[in-house]
Amino acid sequence: MDFINLALLAVFIPTFFVVSITPGMCMTLSLSMGMSIGLKKTFYMMYGELLGVALVATSSVIGVATIMLKYPTIFLVLKYGGGAYLIYLGVQMWLSRGKMAINLDECNYNISKKSLAIQGFITAIANPKGWAFFIALLPPFIDDSLPMTSQLVVLIIMILLLEFLCLIIYASGGKTLRKLLQDSSNVRLVNKVAGTLMMIIGVWLASS
Repeated sequence: MDFINLALLAVFIPTFFVVSITPGMCMTLSLSMGMSIGLKKTFYMMYGELLGVALVATSSVIGVATIMLKYPTIFLVLKYGGGAYLIYLGVQMWLSRGKMAINLDECNYNISKKSLAIQGFITAIANPKGWAFFIALLPPFIDDSLPMTSQLVVLIIMILLLEFLCLIIYASGGKTLRKLLQDSSNVRLVNKVAGTLMMIIGVWLASS
């Protein structure tokens, strides 16, 4: 294919899957709703969340393209800043602190389908992790010898597919995970594992 670097795409898919599957605002929301209202109704939240992710990704892509072409120095600063932010989130999750860490104290979402979709959309666009990920993640997987637009379109499509898959995984496993996570020590263990993965990705992005 002359519009996408397949080698970079092959690395991007598992990398973003790890990033997407890491507990955060949207995944914890999907997990909680899966526990309380079931998978079928949680799909409405997912539709809104994916629309929000598409908006955030597109906005980030426009900024990334502009920075890459006109302001390479600023791009490097943002990349290092993004990596540092991911490491910070990882440390917070390791300590079971902050909004990114799993917290299942509140999981009652007895609301309408429209409200579910709006909740998903707002959660996605207000999620600082999403903005940082897209700004920091996309540049290392763009081949400057190939057309920018086609690469970004493919990457955004893959992002939405992987995000949707992870949302389904969290919602589907909600009831089983609820039993597992009732023990606070298990909650801390999951946060430590997720935080470690987050820190590893942050170091890789900053050093790539």
